[in-house]
Amino acid sequence: MTGPTTTAPRPFRMAPLAIAALTGTMAMMAYVAVIGPVVRRLGLPEWVAGLSITVGGVFWMLLARWWGGVSDRHGRKPVLLAGLAAFALVYGALAIGVDLALRGHLAPLAVIALLIVTRALIGAFYAAVPPTAAATIVDHTPPQLRASRMAQLGTANALGMVAGPAAAGWLATRDLGIALYAAATLPVLALLVIGLALPHRAPSHAVADAGKRPGAALRLRDPRLRQACATAFLAMTSVAIAQVLVGFFAIDRLGLSEQAGARVAGLSLAAVGVSLIVSQQFVMRCKSVPPTRWIWTGALIGGLGFSSVLFAHSQAALLSSYGFAAFGMGLIFPTFQAMAANAVQPHEQGAAAGVLSAAQGLGMVLGPLAGTLLYRLAPALPYLVVGGALIALSVYTASRTQPRSALKH
Repeated sequence: MTGPTTTAPRPFRMAPLAIAALTGTMAMMAYVAVIGPVVRRLGLPEWVAGLSITVGGVFWMLLARWWGGVSDRHGRKPVLLAGLAAFALVYGALAIGVDLALRGHLAPLAVIALLIVTRALIGAFYAAVPPTAAATIVDHTPPQLRASRMAQLGTANALGMVAGPAAAGWLATRDLGIALYAAATLPVLALLVIGLALPHRAPSHAVADAGKRPGAALRLRDPRLRQACATAFLAMTSVAIAQVLVGFFAIDRLGLSEQAGARVAGLSLAAVGVSLIVSQQFVMRCKSVPPTRWIWTGALIGGLGFSSVLFAHSQAALLSSYGFAAFGMGLIFPTFQAMAANAVQPHEQGAAAGVLSAAQGLGMVLGPLAGTLLYRLAPALPYLVVGGALIALSVYTASRTQPRSALKH
């Protein structure tokens, strides 16, 4: 007779989380690419587009930490499924509403309310995905491999940054409504992949640690996360400023028309996405490099890249500056996530990832505002400030020695 058999848990695979990150980022960026033409077609003021994007970032920032804590208490997969399901439903409502508006069935005030409310809800529900995905990786990954795994997730996000606007722009030339309907199917695909392919159970060490969960949520100003949060905020602020200003800079510095400026802006952002993908391949493959070394190296490269925009007087020079800066930022993004994960206990991973996501959300909200204010003083000033801040981060990080205890968890 044979004894009872036990079913071994399925090995952890990055593919479901990478697909969710790819499709989620594509959906979020598709809206950014389409909202301008939608607003113009409907005869609405430009501030409607800006406000809808900003309010989505605000709700993302406010709820990311809460979602991360919920995933610590109730599990990663249920939170991912809940967030993606709500995200898909609201995005579908947005697509239907915009389609009706383009057909003349909604009044202007109703359209404005639709865009702002649905984008706020999209930010609120999608805020569940990035911190919970990061915490899921940490649950299944030893400390020395976390930066590499985070880079895989970052590569998927970077691909989404490139593919989302490109696909939405191509579809929008045929029908704006179809572009949003296509974007609304992406979170549905992510929901199916997570539901079918992501394991239900956390690894044994995470389950055993459940009894240690504190009653209070992780504090926003927890000293263990101070450096990682400051790095996340500065990195996202830098990227947000560069994104919002590239079109204006191309028109004003290079003397281009609005159409040509938009083309150069699109090429610059595509160069950013490609550079992010390439640089994160280094983080994925060089698993023995400590996170702090990636951060000071990436901050130095990013700071020099953004500073070099001051000397960009041609399209090629602007593309090169953006690509070089993005290469440095690609070294930073996955590693501050690994730094935060290695600084806290296993039962705090979701909350820590949420705090980090909130810091990035704050950079997404404040970056465009600060960048445009500085740009009004002098077009080169925002790039000089960002470049100087990143170089200062590089010097500060390089001057600190990484505690050996950082890899104890």
